[in-house]
Amino acid sequence: MFAVRSLVMFALLPLFAGCQMLAPKSDDTKISTAGMIRMQGELTGQNGKLMFQPCDEHRLYAVLDKGNTGILQEAASVVDKNGKAFADVRGNFVASKAVGSEGQLSLYQFYRVERPNDACMDPNFKRLTLHASGNNPKWNLNAGGKGMVLEREGKEPFAVPYMEEQLPDGRFNLVTDANDQHVELWVAPQRCVDPVNGSVQHLTAQLRVNGQVQRGCAYYGGGRND
Repeated sequence: MFAVRSLVMFALLPLFAGCQMLAPKSDDTKISTAGMIRMQGELTGQNGKLMFQPCDEHRLYAVLDKGNTGILQEAASVVDKNGKAFADVRGNFVASKAVGSEGQLSLYQFYRVERPNDACMDPNFKRLTLHASGNNPKWNLNAGGKGMVLEREGKEPFAVPYMEEQLPDGRFNLVTDANDQHVELWVAPQRCVDPVNGSVQHLTAQLRVNGQVQRGCAYYGGGRND
């Protein structure tokens, strides 16, 4: 199935793109993403190019993976039967001045890449600072400026305030004590794949509730500008 999906989207893409995307990233070439634009939209392959179309827009941007993120490979693993994938990315967008011509996206970071869904229509995305989830049993945690909501399979939702602690190397944790529950969410900047839906996210997460540990993936919501 992976091979079939990949061919639908990327049959026309140059073979050397794969070599470029798998090249190791050098610490000497790291660029701050501060000031760059974050957008969500759809990835597809067109005329030998990887294209990005923002949510609710008709404009197209040819993607240049300047940050060597491996976005081509990640998208190839989750495309649907129409060769499309949803992506949440950050970079420099330059719109074309010519009518009907594509602009250019110099991409430096992705937050998540997943199969097309209703993510563009998510009314809560802009208010979230973090979304984390895991499986076996299934759990979801949404954090925002007014608190966090933890949902676990077979249990009532748990809505409480929390404190955030910053740790070295971009790691942090969210902590709360309420209703005789000690909840911690430990987050680290590391590529994470959800084994159930194949979504690729930019953070790993570890949920601890009264000492019980569950692992999962996470990404920043629209309310966090990291």
